[in-house]
Amino acid sequence: MSSELLRRLFFWWVYVVGRAPWDTGITPPEIVALIEGERLPPGRAIDLGCGTGTNVIYLAQHGWQAVGVDFVPSAIRLARRKAARAGVADQTRFIRADVTRLDRLNLGAPFDLALDIGCGHSLAPDAQRIYAHTLAQIVRPGGTFMLYMFRPTPQRPRGLEPQAVEQLFAPAFRLMWSSVGEDRAAGSGSAWYRFRRVESA
Repeated sequence: MSSELLRRLFFWWVYVVGRAPWDTGITPPEIVALIEGERLPPGRAIDLGCGTGTNVIYLAQHGWQAVGVDFVPSAIRLARRKAARAGVADQTRFIRADVTRLDRLNLGAPFDLALDIGCGHSLAPDAQRIYAHTLAQIVRPGGTFMLYMFRPTPQRPRGLEPQAVEQLFAPAFRLMWSSVGEDRAAGSGSAWYRFRRVESA
């Protein structure tokens, strides 16, 4: 059985049993600071690896037209129900799809904001490169990309060091800031990144 199939089975199983530790139901303060603190003008947003839709719903409640993408069917079904209960079904769209195949989806106009809160670090290196390339095709020049990714440690080798993250998304995205920390729940190093989509790449 391939490592990719095992990865998919793991995520499917976690959502089926309802014990996804990363799906806290709380929008991270880094996103709240961007949307409410900086008052980023509402536009079109996409959450990659959206899980049960917490951040998509949050964005919709703040005036955004928001799309969530995840490959786990049960997560997408729950996200749609949550959006309906929150009264933002008309402002949200949830798509069951592979984030490395964004260019094959009918997503409409480019996005002003893209979020990846713990999706990209679960991809294999080849898939990460494809993901970075296709992401550049759906974010408008001048748009913002917020990324949360694990850093490798001896105990948990998955993830990327900050320099490798910057290289992965260059030259289409320019790193504006990063904040290195620790994810105590996961027992791993971590970092937040804010990128800007450059005018041409």
